[in-house]
Amino acid sequence: MKISTRLLLAACLMLPLLGACKKEEAAQETAKAPVAVPAVATDENAWNAYLTDVVTRNLDNATSTYVYTLPAETAADFQGAYDRQLEKAEMDMSRGGVEGTLLAFGGPNSAKSADLAVAAFAKTAPGTMKGVKVLFIGDQADSDRVKAAVEPTGASYKFVEVK
Repeated sequence: MKISTRLLLAACLMLPLLGACKKEEAAQETAKAPVAVPAVATDENAWNAYLTDVVTRNLDNATSTYVYTLPAETAADFQGAYDRQLEKAEMDMSRGGVEGTLLAFGGPNSAKSADLAVAAFAKTAPGTMKGVKVLFIGDQADSDRVKAAVEPTGASYKFVEVK
């Protein structure tokens, strides 16, 4: 009986140590170096890795995430990709926002990504996106017009410059 009690006591004392190890591992994972901005606009895999890294670093306890990306403007079916993303984004916006949702827009062409975001929010009713966070990954020159399109919806806006 003494042995089992001692084993239970030892196990209870070890639990906080195990939790500390997991916290330390999590801290190491978040300390990873950011993915570099792709040098080539047509490298979709590199852009997807970069955008995924930026979105992951800006989750801020989001419960769901929607990412709207575009290929390089020189891609064979750029207009088709743009139209499909816009249709999806407009459909998502028409449903209204659910608190804790992160909506991210980005791609190799900041102006086109901004066009997509502005168009997606054009039909969104004011105040229907409270508790939603919108992340725009692009150039500073495009940020203001995306912010102007997002603010009336009640969503919070965050900008991350591609650099």
